[in-house]
Amino acid sequence: MTSVRAESTKGSIDPLLSVRALDLYYGDAQALDQVSLDVPRGEIVAIVGANGAGKSSLIRTIAGIEKPRSGQIRFAGHEIAGLESHRVCNLGVGQVAEGRQVFPTLTVAENLEMGAMLPRARTLARRTIAEVYELFPRLAERRGQLAGTMSGGEQQMLAIGRCLMGQPDLIMFDEPSLGLAPAIVQEVFRIIRALNAKGLTVLLVEQNVAVSLRISRRAYVLENGRVVMTGSGDELLHDDRVRQAYLGL
Repeated sequence: MTSVRAESTKGSIDPLLSVRALDLYYGDAQALDQVSLDVPRGEIVAIVGANGAGKSSLIRTIAGIEKPRSGQIRFAGHEIAGLESHRVCNLGVGQVAEGRQVFPTLTVAENLEMGAMLPRARTLARRTIAEVYELFPRLAERRGQLAGTMSGGEQQMLAIGRCLMGQPDLIMFDEPSLGLAPAIVQEVFRIIRALNAKGLTVLLVEQNVAVSLRISRRAYVLENGRVVMTGSGDELLHDDRVRQAYLGL
């Protein structure tokens, strides 16, 4: 399919997030190799690939958790490559990490309050927490419950809610359906689509390749730390190479 192509550095006009020629090493091992991608404002962009392809490393590098050896990361006009993670967050980049990573000994309400500690979010915290409780009624019901005693699905809702408390313009989801029951997985994807419909930009790393491609406007395929294909979600979903490698078809 000619519209599915090797990745070039030519992106859309004024993307919210732009990554160019990104290299990341863990010691002598290279995890990302000249990765370039664009995330246009208001869209869902998926990153797909096998385990170990570099998907989580890419998310962590954008978030400021890992420091790249070289390359550029621009977000909303700011160069953020190498910035401390709290500064990246305060510019409007939110992350829902793999494994949820809630604070287990804090209550639901306390976890959400932690998400609003960013300077950009403090003045809107009361309004935002009301919006989170409206989006996730289960969290409102259990606001006094310790997060560590909740189910995996409830913890994922809490992790998303805590991210929203930081008033992000971009949310990066790292394997949001991992370890969840099928019914909860459907709910998580419904929430991602709903957040995008409200104007949030989404960068999605997800093991469920078929679903992530169906809901994404654009997608990139990572192999061994390199972007090897890009196209619309629909194009990649119907590409023979992607279907054989990731969908078992």
